[in-house]
Amino acid sequence: MAQTKHQIQALLDEADAAPRQRFGQNFMIDGNLVRIVADAGQIKSADLVIEVGPGTGTLTEELLATGATVLAVEIDKALSELLRSRLASTASFSLISGDALAGKHELNAELSAAVREAKQAGKTVRLVANLPYNIASPLVVELLIAGVDLLAFTVQKEVADRLRAGPHSKEYGTFSIMVQLLSRVEVIRTLPPQAFWPMPKISSALVRLTRDDRLGQRAMEFGKFVRRIFSARRKTLRNALSLAGMDAGTLLDRLGINPQSRAEDLTPEDYVRLFENRVVN
Repeated sequence: MAQTKHQIQALLDEADAAPRQRFGQNFMIDGNLVRIVADAGQIKSADLVIEVGPGTGTLTEELLATGATVLAVEIDKALSELLRSRLASTASFSLISGDALAGKHELNAELSAAVREAKQAGKTVRLVANLPYNIASPLVVELLIAGVDLLAFTVQKEVADRLRAGPHSKEYGTFSIMVQLLSRVEVIRTLPPQAFWPMPKISSALVRLTRDDRLGQRAMEFGKFVRRIFSARRKTLRNALSLAGMDAGTLLDRLGINPQSRAEDLTPEDYVRLFENRVVN
């Protein structure tokens, strides 16, 4: 059964811990929503399920109830110790104590190895989590690149808006393009601030990404390419590409792309065409 707010507070007191803003900690206190998040992961008992930011373990217990193997990643040392003490006897549970990211565009080495080994063993790998807000964007992309099959997670609504944003919108950017070329995006429902404690200032959303990889081995290089163009998003595409060392005029003419357009005007497919036909001077 999902933990209530009072139970979470009691567990934090037991661990001599408190919600930490620097780790983006907002604990889900609506039991029905905890179950809905777990169900969104479409978990099978043979799966490896990753949970980043398990906190006091309310969603963790729902995930373990499916019979799947659960690998949790918790950066807060006090909460890591709490989880270990509570779930030490659960054979299907393991914990990485540390940051899920080793850098802005790199997974924690232990987490990366676990995903790789599970994929090599033919397992389906899923992320199901109430993601800490401060790492959601880079983590989602890196997990998709690593080969995670399905990601079901809660995140700030503004991040969900960026996930499904299209050209010509202020939310559209490298994050939108990468996720849309690596997965199918579903925003399942909006979650009110009252579903969490401490209560965030804005609404959240439950999102599901189902792997649909159109980049393959070139994903990391493609991501760098798109980031370089968006770093000059105020410039025309001709100038942005020229700054990146490309023969912009010839390339854009050949692809039928308006050289006066800007980074946010191109579709994800346009970026793939640019990447595939680029020639660096």
